[in-house]
Amino acid sequence: MLDQVEELFKIVLSNIEHGVIMCGEDNAVIQANPAFEKITGYANDELIGKDISILTPDNAKASIALSLRESLNSGKPWQGKVMILGRDRAERELHLSIFAPPEQAGAQRSYAMILRPPIVDMPEDAGECLPSDQHDTLTKLPNRFLFKDRAEQSILSAARADKSVAVLIFGLDRFSIINDGLGHSFGNELLKDVAGRLQDCIRHVDTVARIDGDRFAMALQIAEVDDGVIVSEKVLKSINLPFIINNQEVSATASIGISLYPTDGENMDELSAYAESAMHHAKKSGGNQYMFFANQMNIRAKERIEIENNLRRAIQNEEFLLYYQPKVNAETQKIVGMEALIRWQDPEKGIISPGIFIPVAEESGLIGPIGLWCLKEACRQNKYWQDMGLQPVRVSVNVSAHQFKDANFLDNLKIAINESGLTTEYLELELTESLLVDNVEDTIVKLQQIRDLGCELSIDDFGTGYSSLSYLTRFPITVLKIDRAFVHDIEDNESTAEIARAIIGLSQGLKLKVIAEGAETKEHVDFLREHGCSTIQGYYYSKPLPAKVFEDLLKIGSINP
Repeated sequence: MLDQVEELFKIVLSNIEHGVIMCGEDNAVIQANPAFEKITGYANDELIGKDISILTPDNAKASIALSLRESLNSGKPWQGKVMILGRDRAERELHLSIFAPPEQAGAQRSYAMILRPPIVDMPEDAGECLPSDQHDTLTKLPNRFLFKDRAEQSILSAARADKSVAVLIFGLDRFSIINDGLGHSFGNELLKDVAGRLQDCIRHVDTVARIDGDRFAMALQIAEVDDGVIVSEKVLKSINLPFIINNQEVSATASIGISLYPTDGENMDELSAYAESAMHHAKKSGGNQYMFFANQMNIRAKERIEIENNLRRAIQNEEFLLYYQPKVNAETQKIVGMEALIRWQDPEKGIISPGIFIPVAEESGLIGPIGLWCLKEACRQNKYWQDMGLQPVRVSVNVSAHQFKDANFLDNLKIAINESGLTTEYLELELTESLLVDNVEDTIVKLQQIRDLGCELSIDDFGTGYSSLSYLTRFPITVLKIDRAFVHDIEDNESTAEIARAIIGLSQGLKLKVIAEGAETKEHVDFLREHGCSTIQGYYYSKPLPAKVFEDLLKIGSINP
């Protein structure tokens, strides 16, 4: 009889639609049924003996482990919605049930997990969430319990990687007016739409949750403080767009408070309280803005906003100018090229370095019009000098990844060339290595189209980025530019010198031109020339110069330091 029951049990497990997995006390998988294999994508033999944690995303491991311990310790089932990681590494929201038999002396503990799609048609007025429930019933976002768990996991990861976490508390401004005036149901629909927009503003590795009422929270792993600023600005812009609910348009604004780990605090209770405080301060200051808990961060954020606003004015008023730094043949001392370098002539602050405003331009999307202006002006100026009868030399222009990826980049390049009348052999585009690793096939097509126009293509700062030899053979690159990092101590650091020699040898082997930047001393120049790099750019020959001063240098045609 017992054998028949066991056989029947196996048949049931093989045919039910719910995924079932058996695990031992050490969390190693003992057996999984076909439905579990179908849900997760893992074959049974791929799971047996593996730790169950391979099925949980990093930011949910602690939460599931806690639930598992509760079930094992109490001998009672645990149920809740969780994120499960499939074999394809995609996350799936599923309902998890954990069943563990009561502990028996001397017996090995084992337990079963059952997975099924979550029930989503729960009533919206289901009341206060219990700690074991992990998602908000209205918006389907993680609730405050799951948010705290994921945020704490982000803090642990950040601590190991020496990075930071930004905690954002978000609240709609004057939500009670909308809720009271248009009704509770309308307010609920608005909150669901807000939740969707917030999810679109963050990366998949970050977390957005509904805390309660109209308050939401976000936990972001960041490398720089500006990362939190970028997301906050993106959120505010998204919320400012009109909402259409039940064929009725409604406008909304929000306030955001930001705290930072480890600057402001080292645990979630502190960080949440500080972000909450900053949000209330933002509301009292008029709303529709974000504020940091630490005042110095607010000052920095304010400076960034000021730069962006002034940049918009600078584009309209054409406050930019180009400086030019010569590229010199170290054998003959003749000027054989020049790099165009943008400067911002602010009417109040004077010349502003690109290191200050270019990052803001890229983050705000303003790099497109600024980059186009650079291309047009560099082409125009070079053609002007050629028409004066000066020795023709090639001008190189830096192209950012944001600019290159723009769908209109190729058309804008053609406009710059055609308007100036410059022959394309006298134009070189300098690209960064990181630009080449995304959408490789599309990048190859675009680069080939640029080469077909007749322009040269240079890899700027070669050796500091991905440095994959594969792209040098696949992409139609014509020039390698040795980064200044491999030049500045070339006479004292044998490792640096060896890298410089290797890059020069690589370029020769691949029949590419090679240029070194950052040469500041005679020793730099002598080393590079002796090892086969004769085209050199750096302060040894000249710093970047305004167009009129560079014009006088071009008339001479050579530089003898």
